[in-house]
Formats: sequence, C-alpha cells, structure tokens
Amino acid sequence: MKPIKVGLLGLGTVGAGTFNILRRNQQEIMRRAGRSIEISMVAVRNSEKAARLIGDTCVIVDDSFQVVNNPNIDIVVELMGGIEPAKQLAFTAIANGKHVVTANKALLALHGNEIFKAAQDKGVMVAFEAAVAGGIPIIKSLREGLTANRIDWVAGIINGTTNFILSEMRNKGLDFATALKQAQELGFAEADPTFDIDGIDAAHKATIISAIAFGISMQFDKAYVEGIRQLQAVDISYAEQLGYRIKLLAITKRTARGIELRVHPTLIPSTRLIANVEGAMNAVLVQGDVVGASMYYGKGAGAEPTASAVIADLVDIARMATADPQHRVPHLAFQPEFIGTEAILPMSEITTSYYLRLHVSDQTGVLADVTRILANFDISIDAMLQKATADESQTDIIMLTHQTQEKKLIAALEQIEKLQSVLGSMTRIRVEKLT
Repeated sequence: MKPIKVGLLGLGTVGAGTFNILRRNQQEIMRRAGRSIEISMVAVRNSEKAARLIGDTCVIVDDSFQVVNNPNIDIVVELMGGIEPAKQLAFTAIANGKHVVTANKALLALHGNEIFKAAQDKGVMVAFEAAVAGGIPIIKSLREGLTANRIDWVAGIINGTTNFILSEMRNKGLDFATALKQAQELGFAEADPTFDIDGIDAAHKATIISAIAFGISMQFDKAYVEGIRQLQAVDISYAEQLGYRIKLLAITKRTARGIELRVHPTLIPSTRLIANVEGAMNAVLVQGDVVGASMYYGKGAGAEPTASAVIADLVDIARMATADPQHRVPHLAFQPEFIGTEAILPMSEITTSYYLRLHVSDQTGVLADVTRILANFDISIDAMLQKATADESQTDIIMLTHQTQEKKLIAALEQIEKLQSVLGSMTRIRVEKLT
C-alpha cells in the first residue's frame, strides 16, 4: 500500500516531537497502521532552523497554504495554535479533500461546529485527540471505549500549569504570585500565563469534552470560567484541615434541567484519587451509568506526550481513510443528525456545596447572625472551623455548606457582607464530592 503523505504545519515543541517519534518508531507505527506514514512537507517560519532539525528528509516551506493546497498531501497536521490562520488553513485543507489532525483546542471550542460540518460534507476526517489532556486518550475513551454508557458527568484536572501552581501552594505554603513565578522559571507557565491561570485553556478543553460526552454542539460561549488568581494560601490550608484539596476543576454534568459546563477552583475530598494528582499532571474522571467511575491519568502537555496523541490520530485516519464516511466514528461520538440541543445551564442555576470564609469581629452574636441569614435561604452548614488571626479582636470563620443553588448563596452572601461584624468580602469556593 502506498504511504500516507502528511503535511505538517508548525515545527514547535509538539511538531518536532511528532516528527521525531514518527522517525524513531516508524516500523512499529507502520505495523499498526497497515501502511507507512511519512511527513513529506513542513511549513515553518524559520526554514533554516527547521532544516537543522529535520535535515533534507522532506520539503520545507514558509507558506502554509502550499501544504494545504498540495495535491500529494493526504493529511494536514495543524500544530500552529491560535485561531487565524489555523481556521482558514483547516477549511482550505478540508475543501481540498484532505483529512485534518489538530491539537488546537481553542479553534475547536470556538469553531468546531463549522469545521466538523465542512468535514462531514466533504467526507473527510478531523481528528483532535491531542487537543485535550495531551497524551491521555480521553477523546477516544469517551467517543469509543465508553460508547455503551450514558455519561453522567466528567470532571478533570486538564491544565498542568494551574495544577503545578496549586500543588506548590499546598506543599510549600507559597502565595499565588510566588508559585506562578516558580512555574514560569521551570517552563510550566508561559511568560503571559493568562489563558492558563484564568481558566480559559481548561474551558476550551471542557467544551470539547462536554460535546463528546453528551452529544451536543460546542458551546464555549456558554461555559462558566473562573481561574485561580484570587486563591490564597490560607484557604488551601483551611481546606486541608477540613479534609479537602483545592484543584482547578473542569466539570460538565448532565442534569434534568440541562448541561452544566464550568471551570473553577474546587474543593475535592482528599480521599479521592483525583485530589492527589500533583505537579503538572492531568487527570480526568468519568462517571458512566454502566462502568461507574473511571479515571484517566498522565502527562497533559509536552513534546512527546502530545505528539503521541497526534500520531494516534494519524494511525486512525490511515486505517479508516478508505472506509465509507458513513461508517466512520462520528466527530462528536454521536451521529450528526442526532446531536442534541440541550441548553447549557447558567451558573446561577447550578446546585453544589460551598466553602465559605468570613473575616469577622470576634464578638458575641456574629455566628448567630450569619447562620440566621443562611437559614433564611435554606442553606445548611455541614462543617465549621473558627481560627484565630494575628489581630486578637478578629477571627476567621470557615464553613462548608450542604448543597444549595448558586443564586440562593449569592443572595445570602450579599446580606451577610452588610453585617457590621463582617470585615470585607467573603471567600467562596465550590465543593464537589465526585460521587
């Protein structure tokens, strides 16, 4: 069988990893795919640097459109990142009848619906295992391995940068700014870490996971996104004393009223496996009605873990390229005509438990006032701590609530913060038991 010819857009960390693994494991990959997979064309900005890296094994160009318009290229691998020109290149490749492999979670979260429709109309495949959780095969697991299940919920640590920062804050007692600086020095965080620490990167990935888990369209604009900038070391310490750890969690859940899609710091019981995922590692916990809970753990980023997912997609396409398009695995796991229209719930309608920290005057009646207001909104307390502060006239009150609706809690907090004995704004972090 003739080799599959691949055009590679971008030769950065993941692109170089993909090239090197294909060369190193060429025979093993060919045995799995049934034919050889060869990178025959690479588009890069710096052709001299690329030549030093890959030699004269393939054609190097500085115009990506030469790749997507080349009639000899079977699969285009887009590893450039960003929205443009990646979006235009993907559509051009599809229009030219080429399959596309991408690690671009932002592109898919924002424009995946259009891209998959174009690919379906043209009878080509778009594969994107590398877009979520690096080397962890979570897309394939949801789309194929768990196909007999009705997925109830998925919760994941899917951003290694924030997990490293939170691990350092917990293990070393660092404040957020110091832990972030350390992450940057070690190469875990970018010079501009906004997408990571503000939860945007995790929300892109959660949007993709939600679409595959529940058979709905990509709806990134409906996701609730909250990052870790405001987290304080004291809350990580208090959570630990209550038997919890704080993680930036991406959660998508099926409910009777709609689909939840949210990313935010979350208290998780320290007895849960996912609560013990440390450093820059990723983990995704899936609850299915047939298998129950299953967890997928591994490296969520890096040259070779992500390249492993890219090459897995290349092998899948090599195996299925000659198959009838109607008999391929659908992009979003469900047949296109059965993609659901369930609404994404606004955050005010979400029901969960909460961690609350109040800094108050140490005087009689404060706790009674707070609990009275919470009771007025049908919010009950599950656990409580009271901690002395450096100022003996003040104290911290820490509470865990039972489940309540977010809009009720917000209304209660507005009243509590008006109490003269409450000093400043309250800290609120959501709690998930993951059972």
